[in-house]
Amino acid sequence: MPLRVLHISTRLIVGGSQENTVLSCEGQSRLGHKVHLAYGPIFGPEGSMLERIKGFNARCAAGDEQTRMGTPACPIILHEIPSLVRELSLFKDVRCRRELLDLITRLGPDVVHTHSSKAGILGRSAGWAAHRTNESGERFPSMRANSGPSPAVIHTIHGPPFMPVEGEGFSRLKIKIKNAIYIAAERYAAKRCHAIVCVADAMRDLFLSYRIGTPGLYTTVYSGMETEPFAAADHEGSKKAVRARLGLPDDAFVIGTVSRLAEHKGHDDILKSLGQQLSTKPNWRLLWVGDGWWRERLLAKARSMNISVAELDGKSEITPGAQMILTGLVPPDEVPSLMSCMDVLVHASYREGLPRTVPQALLSGVCPVAYDVDGTGEACRELETGRLVALGDTTKLEEAVAWCAENPVARRALAARGRAECLHRFSATAMVEALEHVYAKAMGATT
Repeated sequence: MPLRVLHISTRLIVGGSQENTVLSCEGQSRLGHKVHLAYGPIFGPEGSMLERIKGFNARCAAGDEQTRMGTPACPIILHEIPSLVRELSLFKDVRCRRELLDLITRLGPDVVHTHSSKAGILGRSAGWAAHRTNESGERFPSMRANSGPSPAVIHTIHGPPFMPVEGEGFSRLKIKIKNAIYIAAERYAAKRCHAIVCVADAMRDLFLSYRIGTPGLYTTVYSGMETEPFAAADHEGSKKAVRARLGLPDDAFVIGTVSRLAEHKGHDDILKSLGQQLSTKPNWRLLWVGDGWWRERLLAKARSMNISVAELDGKSEITPGAQMILTGLVPPDEVPSLMSCMDVLVHASYREGLPRTVPQALLSGVCPVAYDVDGTGEACRELETGRLVALGDTTKLEEAVAWCAENPVARRALAARGRAECLHRFSATAMVEALEHVYAKAMGATT
């Protein structure tokens, strides 16, 4: 039965949760649903997912996107919410909740599906309060029979909003206060939805440990991705061609990172753990894919450690010899080929739901070395599908990367085992199908 679905996401920057959301929207449109997507203003060096959506909508208009019934798929209808911002702002948050309530009331969706913490809190509050009535008090027609008086409200946890408590004095106190606010807000919002989707079991366990919601509210749906481009990129011809373009020797041991250059992503730990190794192992190279607000600070730190840096930023090729290559922001469809030229993917993030780059690396035949944080261990298991290191242990991080360099056959075997597991578990198709079951159960609770 076709549904009217409204997704709400805080920002449509290039990132894991945003890609998850857009793939959900596209997949649901191909199922015949009428899909709307509301989001806050997009700005900054991280890039935007809007072009991806515009491309999908253009294919819909041309008749190139079909539903499973062979009918034309509907484009994703976009709604920018000016007051939906990431930072805490009492005035904007109150206004945003009102704008979302107005949007939901006008659209009359069967499902309101929120993503990320800020959009999740405000969107669930608005969705729970909304009724399918217009200004004249007439009920909006639902796209399903026997619909309830309000939409089914679903929330996806892509990652924890609670920040690691670090620093000294006032800095620690500030983080504790912000965490307490988010915990209270998440408890409030959990009482205003019919289901919570987690991208990893670890997210469910974490939120329940803070007494947010009840066990029956949670369902794990692993974050879907387009698996084919990563799996197809895993061959020697592609690897050599990409390395040549980046000025990387064939015998280089390439340690890659695909992540925003931002707080808590662990780039400082990578420099701390591997900086000395780069000076003693001339064939080691760092390849950083991404951009962000911390770019200049991180590059200055690398140069202060006597690491030679080359910045690609749209250039077709760079001069060979640099120990560290920064690609800058690249289109998502270029990430598989860049990942294919890596020997190891290091993911040293301090908080994640389940990092998409870890299964993407495994799909590409690349061994991940990652911090054991949140749901990371559900894809990267120590000496089974990668190397897993305790959070913040830069010595063990260095040792794990060195082990990968010294044991290429064992390293490739870990990646091969992980690849076989990831091909279905993390497919976008499997994710969209699982969400259909979540929606059906939640809509049953509204009747």
